[in-house]
Amino acid sequence: MRDRANWLVVAQFVLLAVLVVLPFAVPVAPLWAGQQSTVLAVLLIITGLVLAGAGAVALGRDLVVQVAPREGAALRTTGAYRLTRNPIYVGLLIAASGWVVWFARVDLIVVWVLLAVVLVAKARVEERRLVTRFGDDYREYAAHTPLMLWRRGIR
Repeated sequence: MRDRANWLVVAQFVLLAVLVVLPFAVPVAPLWAGQQSTVLAVLLIITGLVLAGAGAVALGRDLVVQVAPREGAALRTTGAYRLTRNPIYVGLLIAASGWVVWFARVDLIVVWVLLAVVLVAKARVEERRLVTRFGDDYREYAAHTPLMLWRRGIR
């Protein structure tokens, strides 16, 4: 890979695959079970998929797998991008949280944490590239919109 940052893309997809396959490949007793946790899990999965989907739809043809904006892409600041600068990543983390709650396993919690670290690192690399591409317009947007969903902490 010419762009070393694209290894973060590989890590993201590997971790997502592990998260999905692990519960079926390696059976382990859950930490908890119950109807409430199942309902919570389904709500998280649906919410995450809707948010990620809204982010992907908003990008349209500008959606790329690489850790760089597509040539000629426009800066998105409305819709899902009004809530967070990274609705696809946040949506993936919320949906993955639901998956972890559903299966209630320590190994999945570890994979989720690794996925969160990779997605935040990937977002940081993208941030630098978006500042280079969009300059003050992006800086202004970033000043008022959180990197993920929370206002404090990771900006």
